[in-house]
Amino acid sequence: MSQPSHSHAPETVSDDPVENVVPLMPVVLPIVGGIIMFLLAFIAVKMA
Repeated sequence: MSQPSHSHAPETVSDDPVENVVPLMPVVLPIVGGIIMFLLAFIAVKMA
């Protein structure tokens, strides 16, 4: 009981969607930020 059980099965690689998106962050963040700034400016001009 005091020793942890070690499985000799090969480790499975998880298909985490977050890990697939992380390399794209330097491209995605500026584009999404630009779109959000444009939409906020459009809303501000429309309400003025």
